Amino acid sequence: MSPLDHSGSSKEGVSYTYKGHDGYALIFAYVGTQGHMLECELRPGKQHCQSGTTAFIARSVETLQTLGLGGKCLLRLDSGNAAADNFDAFGDHYFIVKRNPRRECPKQMLALARRVGDKQDSREGKNVYTGFFDHFHPGDDQNRPCVPVAFEVIERTIDIDGQKLLVPELEVNTWWTNLSCRAKTVLDLYHGHGPSEQYHSELKSDLDVERLPSGRLCANKIILLCAMVAFNLLRGLGQEVIKRAGLAPQKINIPRWRIKTVLKNIVYCAVRLVRHAGRIELHFGKRCRWFEVIQDIAHSFA
Repeated sequence: MSPLDHSGSSKEGVSYTYKGHDGYALIFAYVGTQGHMLECELRPGKQHCQSGTTAFIARSVETLQTLGLGGKCLLRLDSGNAAADNFDAFGDHYFIVKRNPRRECPKQMLALARRVGDKQDSREGKNVYTGFFDHFHPGDDQNRPCVPVAFEVIERTIDIDGQKLLVPELEVNTWWTNLSCRAKTVLDLYHGHGPSEQYHSELKSDLDVERLPSGRLCANKIILLCAMVAFNLLRGLGQEVIKRAGLAPQKINIPRWRIKTVLKNIVYCAVRLVRHAGRIELHFGKRCRWFEVIQDIAHSFA
């Protein structure tokens, strides 16, 4: 979820969001490691994050199947989407869902982690335990089968500045998962979804989709879908440039370009549009630094 700020607006669907301002609520699904957008949905700002999410997940899984990807995919969701109904939409895919341990006592979780978990190497005064719990039911529904819960329990007796604490600080993180691997691997895989926050930023700032123009909710939904098409086209263009790093006028040693960088270096290149002999040609200047890259990409799709 990533709300759009429409403060001071009376557009249809604009209402108070959990971020503390009026706006729309958005839900996204990304696929792959480069940040291609799989699905998106514009919602009224006051809509709860779980409302309609089960259908959204099911639609995203169906879209994954139409892409023809081989094998199972890994679905990663945050704690706002840990409702039991969502598990029915995952199908046969792997999943990691952040779990909010509201009802468990941190001291009891620490005692249990000490008993069944593995202690990780850490600094002095910081004890980290990881492992799996096997006795939890999604949504605390006893009619559902148990789902493994990967955990990370952190006990701090000395803070980062070396000050000893009278009362230890406890931090408990848990994730629903059906992966058969080490708990530390589950944690690393979940933290890998962090760049999705940057994807949201690129859509809002680089493509200027923070404030949608129409006063009608249905029209803004169509505009957002068009923005998703533009987002994916620019993301794909950026990946094509990275594949041709050897032709680029500058060193490229990153796995992904921001949308803003693609626009600045490739899309905004100055050209002259020439119509001649029934053809349309783009004439680049002699000093265009990215001409060889653009030419090679154009020839590959000709």
